[in-house]
Amino acid sequence: MSRIGKLPVPLPPGVQVSISNNMVTVKGPLGELKQAVDSRIKIKVDGAQLLVQRQSDEKQDRSLHGLYRALLANMVKGVKEGFSVTQELVGVGYKANVNGQLLELTIGYSHSIVLALPPEIKAETTAERGKNPTITLRCIDKQLLGQVAAKIRSFRKPEPYKGKGIKFIDEEIKKKAGKAVAQK
Repeated sequence: MSRIGKLPVPLPPGVQVSISNNMVTVKGPLGELKQAVDSRIKIKVDGAQLLVQRQSDEKQDRSLHGLYRALLANMVKGVKEGFSVTQELVGVGYKANVNGQLLELTIGYSHSIVLALPPEIKAETTAERGKNPTITLRCIDKQLLGQVAAKIRSFRKPEPYKGKGIKFIDEEIKKKAGKAVAQK
């Protein structure tokens, strides 16, 4: 049995789950999320917890069991607390500005990059003197948040020699030695 899949998902107060035709809807204080579930996986609400069960021990069923339990747990946490990701812009002259749902990045190219953020994502930027600018993204949908954060990072990935680029705040860049250290 899947170690992740067999764990029940606790439902905190204020979170409601409804299931109809393989569609799970989770409502909470921060919003509402929906997820389609494969027909081989059964979801049921038992008191203050959500149970995920599979029909057989086939490999596909076992993998879907853990997947849907993790997705549903993320949905419950998202509508109750929400998720956030902080990214840091490392480099001289790197800037970020948010205008409504548009994120404008100045990251060393000849032009600024403007990214239209989905309406579910709230973004804010900070730029303190002597510190690198940061972008903080908040959302109730963990999948969407991760996808947008990865898209922002892809504009200028951190390079291994000076560490310049867009990185997650808790990410460590392994720096390489340059040509000056080469042996003769």
